[in-house]
Amino acid sequence: MSEELGTLEDLPQDYRDEMDRAGVAPLWPMMRNVLPHGAPQPVTRPGHWTYGALRPLLLRAGELTPVEKAERRVLVLSDPGRGVGAMQTTSTIYLGIQLLLPGESAPAHRHTPSAVRIVVEGTGGYTVVDGERLPMEEGDLVLTPCGEWHDHGHDGDEPVIWLDALDLPLFVYLEGSYAIEGELQAQRNRPDASQVEYRAAGLAPTRRPGQRPRRYPMLRYPWTRTEAALRQVTIYGEGVAELDYINPETGEDVLPALGFTAMMLQAGQTHAPPLRSSSFAFHVVRGEGETVVNGKVIQWGPKDTFTAPVFADISHSAGTEAFLIRIHDRPLQDKLGYYEERPR
Repeated sequence: MSEELGTLEDLPQDYRDEMDRAGVAPLWPMMRNVLPHGAPQPVTRPGHWTYGALRPLLLRAGELTPVEKAERRVLVLSDPGRGVGAMQTTSTIYLGIQLLLPGESAPAHRHTPSAVRIVVEGTGGYTVVDGERLPMEEGDLVLTPCGEWHDHGHDGDEPVIWLDALDLPLFVYLEGSYAIEGELQAQRNRPDASQVEYRAAGLAPTRRPGQRPRRYPMLRYPWTRTEAALRQVTIYGEGVAELDYINPETGEDVLPALGFTAMMLQAGQTHAPPLRSSSFAFHVVRGEGETVVNGKVIQWGPKDTFTAPVFADISHSAGTEAFLIRIHDRPLQDKLGYYEERPR
């Protein structure tokens, strides 16, 4: 291992001035900033957003700002390590909590980042993706992948609220983030694919020779089925029940950069996973408990959201039966070939 590296101040001023004029800089004074030894040094800090605090603010936003002036009426969850206003909760994950009131619609657009909606509260809301109308019930996971037209509507009587999870920070960093607006889509007169072609695990539509499935064949993952599957795993499995959301045709993660995992903890159960190179956001569908992230104690309840940086020391303890959805960037790290787990 190298000894302590030289600093910029070690260099003569005339040499530093010449480098400035040439538009270059020495690597060695900055090397540890980008290549620290042993493990990353994340900017991200554990965050916790209680639904009890967010809901009144979101409803007030509904009173103050009509959806026509907001396009998407969202409160952004900002990483404590980057400060309020940061458009990310970890280096790769953007989270926002969105409100749609009865009778409202959010205009159609498509954009380069991919998004997932996790429904937090309400009935009667829906998302239309490429003409497919997707009902939004509590706990459902709804995809709006990169480049797909989507709009939102609300036929119910009470507010509908959902959590947006996007890989937006990646596209901002790549300078590839943009959106295109359009008219509300014509809706196909049939139920969504989760209710027809992909109603049962292990079954997919029969294909003619040369016929290929859509890249994102199933866009809605109903919570009722997810919870039922978790309960079955709990009966016959060991430890914490976890199920990954996958593409039913390929078995791969539902999106290229972000992954989603449903978790069930029984009352009194604890879980201490290995240290992982991925960052995380956890959304509590139901239940109460405590999670310690790098020594920070987070007491969470129904509909709360909290986060953890890369290689975080995480331990969960459920006070009641609890269901969570874990959002993570392992799919991206797998593609880049560096996902890693270390023992605690």
